[in-house]
Amino acid sequence: MTAVLTVENLKTYFHTYRGLVKAVDGVSLYINEKEIIGLVGESGCGKSVSMLSVLQLISTPPGEIVSGRVIFDGQDLLQYEAKGEKMSSIRGAKIAMIFQEPMTSLNPVLTVARQLTETLEIHLHMEPRIARARAIELLQLVGIPDAKNRIDSYPHQFSGGMCQRVMIAMALSCNPKMLIADEPTTAVDVTTQAQLLELMQDMVTKFNTALIIVTHNLGVVARYAERIYVMYSGRIVESGLSDDIFLNPRHPYTIGLLKCVPQLGETREERKLVPIKGLPPNLIDMPQNCAFLPRCEYSVARCQKEPCPPLTLIEGQHYVSCYADTREKP
Repeated sequence: MTAVLTVENLKTYFHTYRGLVKAVDGVSLYINEKEIIGLVGESGCGKSVSMLSVLQLISTPPGEIVSGRVIFDGQDLLQYEAKGEKMSSIRGAKIAMIFQEPMTSLNPVLTVARQLTETLEIHLHMEPRIARARAIELLQLVGIPDAKNRIDSYPHQFSGGMCQRVMIAMALSCNPKMLIADEPTTAVDVTTQAQLLELMQDMVTKFNTALIIVTHNLGVVARYAERIYVMYSGRIVESGLSDDIFLNPRHPYTIGLLKCVPQLGETREERKLVPIKGLPPNLIDMPQNCAFLPRCEYSVARCQKEPCPPLTLIEGQHYVSCYADTREKP
């Protein structure tokens, strides 16, 4: 299969008065055509910053993309000026992003109609009348009832789930090759979550779009993602097919995440969730060895003495960054 996007050794740092925050520290990943992948990890691990860096949406200062390559359509996007025409022609048109909070991502003083038609007029050079007709079609496509009348409403007149549907419609308006969904179900209830995720999966099929789901919800990626990348403290610590991650997790952090998820069929006695002890490390003062070491139940002498290992192939497409053998559960 052909890779739509390839990220190589991406590093994004933030210069603060307390020191240098290494939010993304050497992330590498790829996504193929028509594929759905998951990028998972706890809050603050660098998931969103990684995806914002791909589109050069990092505020400078204090943020800075220090190094790396982001290959899309054979071109390194990091060679383009962040506010230049080439990068602007890619955002929205070829790579679209559904942001985490729809109520704050939509402009409260503009109607939904204007926010949808603006993208169509800029990227596809549509006339206003044609752009409006297309915008109504998009709202109908994402399940907005009475779209012809609701299109002239303002964001505050929609519920959280409906605003998220509007965001999905905006992201799909130019038929992008790749879609990034950053915590797409955070602000909505469980029933609406399922509807939105099914909707995005249908859009991948209809428009042949590659989809990256950025989330801390393992249940989401278990159902929809073909491959999963697990992030911890700015780095990818494990990656592989969904079955690899859920049935044969090899990094202690991945194992800890899975222990925090309730399982169907467990008795009341077995249902106790096991939290990951301790706290994530300070990204200003990152250790040279494994960042998960102070919280790890599987550590060996080598973990204490040597630098954090690179991702190493176990089998197939399963990679892990760990010295310990976690196959024998303690």
